[in-house]
Formats: sequence, structure tokens, C-alpha cells
Amino acid sequence: MKVLVINQAEVARLLPMGECITVMEEALAALARGEALVPLRQVVMLPNGLGALAAMPAYAEPLKAIGVKVITVFPGNRGTGFDSHQGAVLLFEVGHGSLKAIVDASEVTAIRTAAVSAVATRLLAREGAGDLAILGSGVQARTHLEAMLIIRAIKRVRVWSPTPEHAKAFAERESRRHGVEIRPMGSARGAVSDADLICTATSSREPVLKGDWVAPGAHINAVGASSKTARELDTAAAKQARWYVDRRESALNEAGDFLIPKAEGAIRDDHIRGEIGEVLLGTVPGRQTPREITLFKSLGLAVEDLAAVHLVYRKAVEQGLGTWVELGGARHETH
Repeated sequence: MKVLVINQAEVARLLPMGECITVMEEALAALARGEALVPLRQVVMLPNGLGALAAMPAYAEPLKAIGVKVITVFPGNRGTGFDSHQGAVLLFEVGHGSLKAIVDASEVTAIRTAAVSAVATRLLAREGAGDLAILGSGVQARTHLEAMLIIRAIKRVRVWSPTPEHAKAFAERESRRHGVEIRPMGSARGAVSDADLICTATSSREPVLKGDWVAPGAHINAVGASSKTARELDTAAAKQARWYVDRRESALNEAGDFLIPKAEGAIRDDHIRGEIGEVLLGTVPGRQTPREITLFKSLGLAVEDLAAVHLVYRKAVEQGLGTWVELGGARHETH
């Protein structure tokens, strides 16, 4: 059987942010309608906090596809030649269970995560919001800037990083790329002051955003922390916000931003008002007032990877991109 291998550069070409935002809306709506199966991810934590290996399977009925993302997460890769998230997404068809494609996961993760935040921002941020603060200066900071510029009319951009040199380099590079002025800030508090759009995209395990810094009416996309023991928001920020998630089950089992304040008794499970897919379908209301603070907690779902890779594979075949390899899967004849 032939399998199409699609590399990182090809993913970037085949998965433009605008198209990915539309595909993520469709995937999240399908999940809310019960048309997708998404078991909790399986994670192997390596000794001494070195990193983790995660396996994320999914099935999507509208796509007639199944798949799994296998990815390593090594936060210590910052400043090296390696992405913090590396791996592959395997795409299978459901007629015979045949493997159709092996796709670079680093670029898929980078793009689809920001695209989902864009969906949440379109639904939850107040009308006219355009003062953007980004905490972090890595891959997700880059893609979230791109996504926010697509989804909203951004008037001001500020960025903060725990390493000031990284914030400065990010501001210079991305200002040139997008033709917008980006100000590097010396503190996270200064970056988010009066901002009505906040994206937290750091690798920090401790809070970088405090509740008393957040202006009334702000919308927060909390992206960086994805384990039970890590969080980017302090308890005050978690308590005062109106919470939305990509998936309740995932948040209640994996999100330190939620689980740590819950363990402190500050919030309960019903603090989560709904899933983004439910807001898309109109079964759960979004923002209720201009002054309330809304929060989208992103963990990343395999159905998002599956939907993104399904699009990438289709376009690669149409455009003659990728590399076909013989991998096997044919039946062995017995005599």
C-alpha cells in the first residue's frame, strides 16, 4: 500500500490559517453534535521532567476518517534547533482501515491550535475588541498573532516573554512579517494592561497572568499549559472568568489552569459554562455582558488534528505534493 508523507514545509503551504479556522469550526461543531470520538490522550511522562510522549486518537464521522497524533513535548527545546512539539499525525480511511498519510505534527499543532483560539475569540470576545496582548514569544505566540489578525481588527499589539531578548526579537520579526507595530514589554502586567484580547502561550508551569491585571470585558485564550500540574493563570484569574473549553472531559482531567483552583476550593466543575462547539451550535450561550471576562481554555483535541490533516492530505493529492512511499498493509496470501 502506498502512503503519502507530508513534511513540515508542505503542511505550512497547504494549511493556511484562514482555511484552518473554518475547518476547526466544522470539527468542533461535529464534536458537539456527537459525530466524533475523542478518547483522552495517553501520556508517558519521562523522568526528571525531561519531556513527554503523547498519543491522541480520534474518529470523525463527517470525514469518514480515523487518525492518531503521536507527539513529544520537550519544553527545554526553547533556544535550540528543535520545536518543543514534534511528531506525526497518521491518517487512516474507514473503509478498510488503510493508512493514507503520515503528516508532520509540529506545523499542524502550531496552526490548528491558534485557529481554534480564533474560533473562540470570534464567538466570545466583545464586539470591537482589538487591543492584543501576547504572553510568550515562541511558536504559539507567532501563530496566535496571525490568527488574531485574521479574526479581529487589531489596533495595538504588545508582547511579553520571560526572556526579554525573545520578546524584542519576536516584536521585530513579526512587525516586519505582518506590517503592524508590536511593542515588547518589560512585564506581563504591562503587556496586558487595558488589553481586551489576551493570549497566554508560554511554557511556564506557574502563573504568568494574574486576575487583578485583567481589564473588565477582556477575552483570554489560555493555551500554554496542558497538564494537571501546570497553569498560566492564577486562581483569581480563573475564578473571575466565564469559562469555555474545547472539551469538558479533557479540561476536567488535564487542565491545571482549572484543576489547581478547583483543588483550592475556588471553583467547581460548573464553572465551565460550555464547549466551543456548543456555542457554535447555539446550545450554550457565549458572552453575556460587555464587562464580563471570558476565558477559553485550550488543551488541543485529536479531532482538530484529524480535520486539519484530512484537509492537508486532500490538497496534497490535488496539487501533487508530498512523497509517496510503499509501507505495506496488503493481505498476505496463505496456501
